[in-house]
Amino acid sequence: MLMEKERELIVEYGKKLITSGLTKGTGGNISIYNRDLGYMAISPSGIDYFETLPKDVVITDLDGNTVDGSRKPSSEKDMHRIYYQKREDVNAVVHTHSMYSTVLATLGWNLPAANYYIAVAGGKDVRCAKYASFGTWELAESSFVAMQERKACFLANHGILTCAADLPNAFVIAEETERMAEIYYRAKVVGEPIILNDIEVDLMLEKFKSYGQAPSK
Repeated sequence: MLMEKERELIVEYGKKLITSGLTKGTGGNISIYNRDLGYMAISPSGIDYFETLPKDVVITDLDGNTVDGSRKPSSEKDMHRIYYQKREDVNAVVHTHSMYSTVLATLGWNLPAANYYIAVAGGKDVRCAKYASFGTWELAESSFVAMQERKACFLANHGILTCAADLPNAFVIAEETERMAEIYYRAKVVGEPIILNDIEVDLMLEKFKSYGQAPSK
């Protein structure tokens, strides 16, 4: 099976989207890019994550054409392939409808550095992309602008998008950004969160360059 390892990972992490509370139903999507082949593996459209099999995962080229698989690819395939076309540091993309990230996205808010873990998302804040209809190239481009020098962004009135060198790291960024969004929301309910200054955030960004394990090969 073409890109069998990537397909199996997408099935595994699709289930984790549900069990980790990052989405509900069939919301969200996951992809992995194989740079040697020049192909993207992406979750199928509208299939329950716990019913999805590796063979259901769709393989496309970077023009969005199906190369292997009988299922319809995610409606957000453009929002995945734009990163593989334009960013050499990205080999995996995760999109979810997680609760607190979506709350901030619905408000059109950026997530500021209210927590030192903001560095996991690669910048001094998580920006909210300009609104565009789901499944459009316009949304792909809007997200790409918001994700400049970042590994996470909110999608206005929609959800969150994260990217990384591999799927485990893209998933962790989605989890941690959702956690920070919840903390920020809850803090705003009772007062005004204290935001870390740029000097501290720069220090955290440097520390996070060597935090955790190296991306898997």
